[in-house]
Amino acid sequence: MDKLKKVLSGQDDGSSDGTGILERANQASTLSWGTRLKGFLICFILGGFCSILGTTMLWIPGAGLAVFAVLYSVGNLFALASTMFLMGPLRQLKTMCAKERAFATVLMAVCLALTLCAAFWWKNNGLALLFCVLQFLAFTWYGLSYIPFARDAVIKLFSFCV
Repeated sequence: MDKLKKVLSGQDDGSSDGTGILERANQASTLSWGTRLKGFLICFILGGFCSILGTTMLWIPGAGLAVFAVLYSVGNLFALASTMFLMGPLRQLKTMCAKERAFATVLMAVCLALTLCAAFWWKNNGLALLFCVLQFLAFTWYGLSYIPFARDAVIKLFSFCV
């Protein structure tokens, strides 16, 4: 109670325990494990639904590829955001920027942005489709980074096949 009074009166600067405002907000989360699991499932299912819906829209003449690019990208964002319910937003951002995932995270974000640029700004359907494929590969490579030795196994598999 004393801590709350200090914070509300402006006497506590938050540096006494060494945590920043983001870490304190993350620790103050009141979501139970069941609620976090429900949030994860809802976001993950929405991501899958957007991706599947985008794939069905791909065959619409004219604007189908642009709609596909948007829905596929939104689906990937939902799938990525779903893990924030399990880990928490701060921990998710920290793990995304970890040394072993930083390149995959940047590549995934760049491919996502380039997909949308190709679909709307440049109006180039071939590039939009190429960036969607690259986005899928980057997202897969990012996901494999969470499984121990999965990246090594994929590299060995491809080197064996070549």
